[in-house]
Amino acid sequence: MMRTVANALVASGLLLAPAAADSCQTPINHPGTAFSNVQPLNTTILDPYGHSPAVYPSPNTTGIGGWEEAMAKAKAFTAQLTLEEKAWMVTGQPGPCVGNVLPIPRLNFSGLCLQNGPQGIEEGTYSSVFVSGVSAAASWDRKLIYDRAYAIAEEHKAKGTHVILGPVAGPLGRSAYNGRSWEGFAADPYLTGVCMEETIIGFQDAGVQANAKHFIGNEQETQRNPTFDPNANATTYIQDSVSSNIDDRTVHEIYMWPFANAVRSGAASFMCSYNRLNGSHSCQNSWALNHLLKTELGFQGYVMSDWGATHSGVASIESGMDMTMPGGFTLYGEMWTEGSYFGKNLTAAVENGTVDMSRLDDMVIRTMTPYYLLGQDQDYPSVDSSVGPLNVDSPPDTWLYDWTFTGTSNRDVRGNHSVLIRQHGAESTVLLKNENGALPLNAPKSIAVFGNDAGPITQGAYNNVNYEYGVLPNAGGSGTCRFSSLSNPLDAITRRAEQDGALVQSWLNNTLLTTTALPDLWIGQLPDVCLVFLKSWAEENKDRDSLDLDWNGSAVVEAVATYCNNTVVVTHSNGINVLPFADHPNVTAILAAHYPGEQAGNAIVDLLYGKVNPSAKLPYVMAYNESDYNAPVTTAVQTNGTYDWQSWFDERLEVGYRHFDANDITPRYEFGFGLSYTTFSLSGLSGNSSASNLTALPPARDTMPGGNPALWETVYTIKADVTNTGGVAGYAVPQLYAGFPDSTPEGTPPSQLRGFDKIWLEAGETKTVTFDLMRRDVSYWDIVAQDWRIPSGAFTFNAGFSSRDFWANSTVVLL
Repeated sequence: MMRTVANALVASGLLLAPAAADSCQTPINHPGTAFSNVQPLNTTILDPYGHSPAVYPSPNTTGIGGWEEAMAKAKAFTAQLTLEEKAWMVTGQPGPCVGNVLPIPRLNFSGLCLQNGPQGIEEGTYSSVFVSGVSAAASWDRKLIYDRAYAIAEEHKAKGTHVILGPVAGPLGRSAYNGRSWEGFAADPYLTGVCMEETIIGFQDAGVQANAKHFIGNEQETQRNPTFDPNANATTYIQDSVSSNIDDRTVHEIYMWPFANAVRSGAASFMCSYNRLNGSHSCQNSWALNHLLKTELGFQGYVMSDWGATHSGVASIESGMDMTMPGGFTLYGEMWTEGSYFGKNLTAAVENGTVDMSRLDDMVIRTMTPYYLLGQDQDYPSVDSSVGPLNVDSPPDTWLYDWTFTGTSNRDVRGNHSVLIRQHGAESTVLLKNENGALPLNAPKSIAVFGNDAGPITQGAYNNVNYEYGVLPNAGGSGTCRFSSLSNPLDAITRRAEQDGALVQSWLNNTLLTTTALPDLWIGQLPDVCLVFLKSWAEENKDRDSLDLDWNGSAVVEAVATYCNNTVVVTHSNGINVLPFADHPNVTAILAAHYPGEQAGNAIVDLLYGKVNPSAKLPYVMAYNESDYNAPVTTAVQTNGTYDWQSWFDERLEVGYRHFDANDITPRYEFGFGLSYTTFSLSGLSGNSSASNLTALPPARDTMPGGNPALWETVYTIKADVTNTGGVAGYAVPQLYAGFPDSTPEGTPPSQLRGFDKIWLEAGETKTVTFDLMRRDVSYWDIVAQDWRIPSGAFTFNAGFSSRDFWANSTVVLL
């Protein structure tokens, strides 16, 4: 494998000569790319890219950042373990939870329970289903994001979960077609970083470990795992997993950015991803794990594999992976087979000197430090035995350990969280269109409800890609949940309409609606309002084929709007859809409700009738055409070589709205856009420096969790006045975007989100908002200096209510 050499890393002893442990593959030649074995010293230029430098050894944890006392307890615990116990502490086992670390009864250690997921407990009965990640991001509300996370973790803890497998910053949203973007937050590193930080703090304030995933470059589901030879063993690939080939600057400014927030917020663990990164499997990519994560960001916790993402033993260990999951089983095609690269193989590797005992000790110490940090050794709830039979990853007949359970089974952990979920569902639904005062509804007497997304689920309380009838409040894969209760729109609308003595009619068959003239269906005169509910499915392990709505949804809108001059459309979707009906004159309102969880019906009624004033904003771009989006998923390769699945991130920094801005493409609904039942204005943008003697490069300081602490210091503060100019109280979401100086290297986006707030304003009220800009916010990643650099020249800061709706600007030279 061709690698570059960094003088700074060599000097620190972190970068060694290429070794067998780093099983990077020879890069496929990229058109116009030339590779060399060694770059000039003092650089690690991954540009041209497609390969990773080798960085060894894996750094030991030091406990910095307030973990010192917990680390001391973890060291004392580790010192009492036998070699075999140490090996199994970092090797998962089949059991009641999605991931399990075996108990050690002689040390009063009851093991670790790792559970999906980020929207609620996947393997849960009598548990809640909260709003999805993309919904939380659409709220643009730090408190909502924190409150959601804390409540999710409360339920997990009550069921005995030690580690929540979430939150998600990868996928970030490079491709509009990604099947898992709904589990994450926003197609923007800044907003996703805020969401990661608030979520992790919320989880861990409730006493449950967070697991930041999937690190790094996990931007498609297609070919995320190798294709195995069904006639050979589980290590023989027909073709390896896709390689996300990303240049150094893009890694730092886009994909690693929110993970830096995760480390800074104290995340207990990270999950390395299925894909390869620049030719090397992410879980054995020493540049990503040893250098970027554990050294540059100062991560103190443990790195676990995604389920079946371990493809080596010693190579993964030396490259910085600390725990393999699910461990006792190995992914083989569509099956799980007994065996592990760790476990007994790790014991043998230490005994024969291949792996040093100090490395294994660090793996265990990293695993146990968060356990003590969060007090999980003190009166922690036992695992609810009811989760075991629901475990599709390792059902009870696969368990190799005699698991025993204490405590109540089938615990009801919901509390009053339904109230919170209803509030969050309404506050994360984006009002995209509202013509002629269509919303809020004013006691209509005749209501027609259309679409197969409006009614109750008819095929059980566990979502499935092929279910035709029923509201879609959650999508598929490991992030899905089981519903103990579910409010659907039709029932909620019917109950609310009873207060006005209104007639409610409904047609839920999309095929009928697109083949029958509507006047032949409804009773009496034209309804006062026609509410159309549509859905768009997404799931893990599969990317989307289209950005249109499922079950011929767009045609349903056209059919209804042909006859109904007050057609209101509601979508339940993972986010991005093209909406060809948006300009139809009879489509008076559109709401994007995302995946709102168990209170889907009640939440949308609160918005439709004005109990809640819409305040959500798009955390992505909605385009006019599918062809307007860049970075399509790599869906096929033309050759059959083992390593031929290559995805070149040639768009570099042009992710999401950055692509539309850089190429002057008009979106249908831009990033940050969302309407309200009132109006707002912004004025008086002004700023002042918060730092004296500012330097281009940050001062050298000891690395803390999150990296150089100087990067997180405020260097400039901007203020603006926001006024509610309408007649209804509501939330405003002022946003700040930075345009970097011309001295910044080519490819810098024209505008980048660098601040936002969410403030409540009574009608006519004015408040001042403050945006504190940290050094990182006004820096770019200098690939030669290998550091964050503030460019010389004038910054242009624009403030307003979306990425295209600027009300005020300010120009300032920081250096």
